[in-house]
Amino acid sequence: MPNETITKFGYPNTLLKEYRHWVVLLRPKQVTAGSLILALKGEAQSMAEVEEWQFSELTKVTADLEKALRKSLAFDKINYLALMMVDNNVHFHVIPRYAQERQVCGLTFVDHTWPKPPLLMQVNEISDAQFRELREILISHWPQT
Repeated sequence: MPNETITKFGYPNTLLKEYRHWVVLLRPKQVTAGSLILALKGEAQSMAEVEEWQFSELTKVTADLEKALRKSLAFDKINYLALMMVDNNVHFHVIPRYAQERQVCGLTFVDHTWPKPPLLMQVNEISDAQFRELREILISHWPQT
């Protein structure tokens, strides 16, 4: 059963890939093209509560998500933000960063704060249909395991 944070970010409709201990979701509010949520499936509410065996899977998960984002969107940098200010369960906002605009799904995505830290509330508007299309693009580029 998904925790409250995973549900808040639209699971299962936003799911890109489910792993044993983690899920990768397409972030409903796109800060930049391909913004994701990487969330622990358990109930841990601080990094210190994450078990070593749960952390060990992060190597595979981050390698897969970066490969999918690089192949589909060619990001310049990537940011992992573990804020947990509002949504308490352990999760990361994964924000691909772009020095130039990206054309995806008929939209022009802008990285509004490049090269400074991203502002999670400053988003690129995207329709439901474009969101579904972006999700399918990322899934199609996900490494086979």
